[in-house]
Amino acid sequence: MNKSISAILFGLILTASVAAQNQQPAPPSSTTFLKNLYRGNRGEISRSAAKFPEEFYGMRPGPQTEVRTFGQLVGHLADFNYLWCSEAKGEKNPMEGKALEKLTSKADLTKALGDAFAYCDSLYSSLTDASGQEVIEITQEDGRKRRINRLSLLLLNYGHNEHHYGNIITYMRMKSIVPASSEAPQQ
Repeated sequence: MNKSISAILFGLILTASVAAQNQQPAPPSSTTFLKNLYRGNRGEISRSAAKFPEEFYGMRPGPQTEVRTFGQLVGHLADFNYLWCSEAKGEKNPMEGKALEKLTSKADLTKALGDAFAYCDSLYSSLTDASGQEVIEITQEDGRKRRINRLSLLLLNYGHNEHHYGNIITYMRMKSIVPASSEAPQQ
């Protein structure tokens, strides 16, 4: 083989090798992206609930009695994680009628929250693109049935958690406590 052809082949191989190394991996699927969001949000909520002192679990952000206390907010998140994850699993809600929002002690509330997240964890962990697209039937607040795909219901669950994590941040900032999402990364 002549030297110029060898040089061209070597250049092509080198260029292909460099190009392959510079290629970005494919972005995660919607399902994988949601799983990662859920895990991060779950951790932020759990760490913040554990960090907030029990003496403030009865605190409201203002004088309005219709605004949840911090403890009621934690219980509300537990209630709805059980509700929506049980529907996504096609199971009866194991905590139906328990009203975890009515618990008052930090220990009971953080346990209920942890148990609710643990109940959802297996669902999010086993979620695939195919299982996310499966159509399930849920019962709306007014008692009517609605068909929805599993991924949409889990997006609703995640969005609800994220929405109320914003509330948690407000309560914590009012007491000059740094919420989990603003903590320095652990080394």
